[in-house]
Amino acid sequence: MAMRNPVLRGLSSSRILQTASISRQSIRPLSQKVVPSVPSPTPFVPDVPTFLTLIGRQMSKHSSKITSWEQLFASSSDQLRSLGIENSRQRRYLIRKREKFRNGLHGPGGDLEHVVDGVAQLRVVEIPVPAAANASKTGVVRSSAPIVPKTKKVVVNLTPDATEYTHVVTKALKKFAHMKVQRGNKIMGPFLQPMKGTHGTAATISVQEGMWEDKRGHKVDGGERRQKEVRAKLRLEERRKA
Repeated sequence: MAMRNPVLRGLSSSRILQTASISRQSIRPLSQKVVPSVPSPTPFVPDVPTFLTLIGRQMSKHSSKITSWEQLFASSSDQLRSLGIENSRQRRYLIRKREKFRNGLHGPGGDLEHVVDGVAQLRVVEIPVPAAANASKTGVVRSSAPIVPKTKKVVVNLTPDATEYTHVVTKALKKFAHMKVQRGNKIMGPFLQPMKGTHGTAATISVQEGMWEDKRGHKVDGGERRQKEVRAKLRLEERRKA
């Protein structure tokens, strides 16, 4: 006599069939693949050639093989190989860098908003601190002297030809990765070119080959795996010559 499943004991036949149907619907077929999302281009990275130029490792030579932004982010490794990127190391590198971009992990300049022909301006400006931040914790003014509004220095993004910045109180300021204010009023960051006559308070940044490249390590005496063997052979060769 067949043993009855204890989980199903006490359930009617219609209830059992309904439960089994729900279970089958809740299981996603293993063959179903999730289509990766395609991120939107940014002002600093508007197209495929710019992206390949930024990530370096001579990936820009494949610009003609990838015809669209969607193709860049939706192609699998096999599809990239069929497009002409035959080197497996380059395909893995491209896939890794595009996943970083998809997740919002940009290199210098990737989060800028005002870019013209691949060039943007970054400038240190002084803006007033909101009144709420100036007030004391207790809200009691202990001095009869007039309150002097506080200010702070921040980095803003302007078009390359802009000479003035107009602060909008209602608009939240964006913080740009890799860029910061140092020494009071000087802007610091990678790949910045100081603008003449600004004394370090303004600089431009432009698209360059390899700006976002992950540099490869340099093997010393054969690397970690062969270092002992290589150095032993070198010492033996030195003794022979001596």
